[in-house]
Amino acid sequence: ISMANSYFQFKQFTIQQENCAMKVTTDACLFGSLCPTFDERKEVFKVLDIGTGTGLLSLMFAQKKQSAVIDAVEIDEDAFQQATENVAASPWSHRIKVIHTDAKEFDSGNQYDFIISNPPFYEKELKSDDAKKNLAHHNKGLLLPELLNAVKKNLKPGGRFSLLLPYKRNEEIKRMMSDSNLFIEQLTFVRQSATHDYFRIILSGKLTDNEPAETIIDEISIKDKNNQYTPEFTALLKDYYLHL
Repeated sequence: ISMANSYFQFKQFTIQQENCAMKVTTDACLFGSLCPTFDERKEVFKVLDIGTGTGLLSLMFAQKKQSAVIDAVEIDEDAFQQATENVAASPWSHRIKVIHTDAKEFDSGNQYDFIISNPPFYEKELKSDDAKKNLAHHNKGLLLPELLNAVKKNLKPGGRFSLLLPYKRNEEIKRMMSDSNLFIEQLTFVRQSATHDYFRIILSGKLTDNEPAETIIDEISIKDKNNQYTPEFTALLKDYYLHL
């Protein structure tokens, strides 16, 4: 569900979004509220937000994790400017740095404890080689293997990552993760309501190690059958949404 207004007001910050292609969406807000719960380490830690768009995820993370120092990378000039303004107007501008760069070129030398990304995947992205080439050629968004490569390049040993992805690519994503030596620790399937099919996956994981482990599988519905927010959604978003 896209919030099409020119701005979106949260309890502690505002997202101006008139110049961003990627508007604030309910699923992105849900993802933003879950990200800080995937890593319970208390010490100051470095976070990378790949394709920050409006800066939404970085701001949600900074609100919840007082110790986090965040680098937010964005390739699109307009989105970069807008994220910079949103961060500057927030209470956490000293902890978030917005960087105008291509995530494919960005190489920190494995220094982030946590990486988050809600990449602009094109729902109509076809599987054919031509479509893939076309997409890469026109630089429309990050392809999944490129995103996973960026995660590996910038994640500290022992670090964690979390991604929001289209559900229909579920099987493909699991295969690519294992091909990239990334281990999925938790999968959360998201649907609009209990009567809808899943439409997003929230996935958190780490670099593969030799410790035997199982993937935790979970699900969440945004609304109930009466079109009200579910108790799970409300509990996660009440510190952010104005009217919860």
